[in-house]
Amino acid sequence: MLDEVTQEKVEKIALEIINMSRNKLLVNLRFLDMALSRFDISSKPDFTTCTSTDGRVYLHDPKHILTSYRVEENLPVRGFLHSVFHCVFKHMFINPAVDRDLWNIACDVAVESAINDLQLPYLNTLRTDRQKQFLEGFGGELTMLSAEKVYRFLVDKKLPEKTVKTLDMLFKFDDHLIWYMTDEQKAEHGIPGYRYSIGGEDDNTWQSERYYELSEDWGGIAERMQIDMEAFGNRQGYGAGLLTQNLREVTRERYDYTGFLKKFAVRGEVMKINPDEFDYNFYTYGLELYDNMPLIEPLEYKDVKRIREFVIAIDTSGSVSGELVQTFVQKTYNILKSTESFFTKINLHIIQCDAAIQEDVKITTQAEFDGYLKNMQLHGFGGTDFRPVFSYVNSLVEIKEFDNLKGLIYFTDGYGDFPAKMPPYDTAFVFVDEGYNVPEVPAWAIKLVLRRDEI
Repeated sequence: MLDEVTQEKVEKIALEIINMSRNKLLVNLRFLDMALSRFDISSKPDFTTCTSTDGRVYLHDPKHILTSYRVEENLPVRGFLHSVFHCVFKHMFINPAVDRDLWNIACDVAVESAINDLQLPYLNTLRTDRQKQFLEGFGGELTMLSAEKVYRFLVDKKLPEKTVKTLDMLFKFDDHLIWYMTDEQKAEHGIPGYRYSIGGEDDNTWQSERYYELSEDWGGIAERMQIDMEAFGNRQGYGAGLLTQNLREVTRERYDYTGFLKKFAVRGEVMKINPDEFDYNFYTYGLELYDNMPLIEPLEYKDVKRIREFVIAIDTSGSVSGELVQTFVQKTYNILKSTESFFTKINLHIIQCDAAIQEDVKITTQAEFDGYLKNMQLHGFGGTDFRPVFSYVNSLVEIKEFDNLKGLIYFTDGYGDFPAKMPPYDTAFVFVDEGYNVPEVPAWAIKLVLRRDEI
């Protein structure tokens, strides 16, 4: 234990090292100005033996800062940037259902890889080369190094425990415990700026208003960084590919396929009792006649969004995973079924196509859709060309296969040739975003970009 005077000196020197590290980053990485100044810095050795942040406070053990600086001068600089990148990439604002151990590793791998990609000498440490060599050992399977993609890789591959521990050892720089704590728990640990909730207020981290405000703040910082990097990053000539990829992952628009499909549905009037609306004349008449006894007469119908005639086109080129296609069709079916999107009789065509039409299955009832999902097989696996589907559907319209076709959704994962003319029905392209390179669609089409885990 250090005496009080020595402890104060250690804390003062540690704070000077942190400020020096932040200033060095600020001078060299101008696009990080907002992110570097976002933290409240606090000495908290009883909470962490290294450093830790939740996006609002940057906690540190002063002895750890001094020891790191003595061992390697670059360690405190890299450590501070490591925590900043966690916040910019919004790693702590996550679904609490993830495997925390694997998520922690995935976040550290993403951050350290982005730092290495900057290729700045003052950020190099003894672990830098070992990190690069270890990732190269996966044979190129880890190339798009966002935390989400690394996490999915770790979950799917089920790596040996020894490999997972090596990843943790090589890429860990800070403590993530604070990510998973409620504001109430942070208050119990005496973390500055947090206090006990009053009157039984639910102060859960995943639900608190401050949590979402903080997430929005860092989202805004990430968007600003993207803009500033165009002005500063490219001109300075260092690598920032992984940083850019992670920023795109953070700032890209999130899509709700369920909400999208509801809006895409064709509106039809269905005769149905509507318990939410009634005739006010009968209501007031009953009050007058029977003394506070209203008469309720429900309206006979309500306007429901239901799909009558619809086309789902599936890209079955060689690059599309069969499992992914089946998952997409199943998800679409579940949405339609659960949101009153089927009439008793429907006219749905599911068309498989690569560079040519491979299969067209007509579905008119829920039972037929159930049977299709149960026995679904993919055909094709050639190149990608969107035009045959539109030519084929147009021919179906001409022969009166559809009375009033309003919607076509084309599920694909890549590039293809689009029709030259706008079709006489609404069209949406649903892309699977695996490499952050999604083609532009014609002005008449709707573009929806989903990740695999969103499908």
